[in-house]
Amino acid sequence: MENEKYLTMIRNNPYVIERIENPTEEMKLTAVKCNGLALQYIPNPSRAVEEAALANSARAIQFVPDPPPDLLTKAISQSWNTLQYITNPSRELILLALKQSGWAIQFVPNPSEELQLLAVRQNYDAIKYLKNPSPAVQEAAVQGSYEALRYITHPTERAKQIGITNGEQAVRLLAHVTKEDILQFLQYNVLVLKYLPKDMEISKDELTQAVQAVISRDDVPEKYVRDFINYSAIDGTVNLKPLEKLSLVYTYGSRRAKQITVDEKLKFR
Repeated sequence: MENEKYLTMIRNNPYVIERIENPTEEMKLTAVKCNGLALQYIPNPSRAVEEAALANSARAIQFVPDPPPDLLTKAISQSWNTLQYITNPSRELILLALKQSGWAIQFVPNPSEELQLLAVRQNYDAIKYLKNPSPAVQEAAVQGSYEALRYITHPTERAKQIGITNGEQAVRLLAHVTKEDILQFLQYNVLVLKYLPKDMEISKDELTQAVQAVISRDDVPEKYVRDFINYSAIDGTVNLKPLEKLSLVYTYGSRRAKQITVDEKLKFR
């Protein structure tokens, strides 16, 4: 009867195991099966109790004294963020955690560039946990999403280029954007004009020079040409009319730019 009384108490509140003198193995197992974190109140737990605790909550690993490799692997396999409870995790455990979430990098002290790259390729915003990320890490993160620029204090020019090419909205995530910056960004993505700062003006000549530098290339991106031809706001922003845009492509565009333009115009016939 006394044993069943204790078991009922434990089922109602697993933490009560702390106040039971000399609890039986059944009581210990009942406690951790109800709440794995009750393991913290069980001194010298058996392997069975440890495994039952982990099965209930991976975070229970923090209460396993000198956990063996297989339990560590089990804990990380269940939840990547249990990496924070493991002192001096092995490379294998780190890789296992990063495979689940790049955010696990926050629990890796002084991560190598290789590990940082793995993290941001898994989750671009894992870069927010990195101090002074290298150019390669910045660029890998921004390749995942231009939103990564939000977390980079000093982005490289290449990181800016990748971000703006992937999404013109990226310009809003950059601090202290100058007119020279915008003219450069226009060569990456002409739709940057959508997010021109209110106190900044771009002349027709400035725009045409920026566009000309891109459309004259043999490897001009198809999207760039199509955006330039179709983006009607260009007409109002810098007073560059549709016929003037076509004339610009005809006069300065590479063969590829002209082919893309003809294809784009034929689509609407």
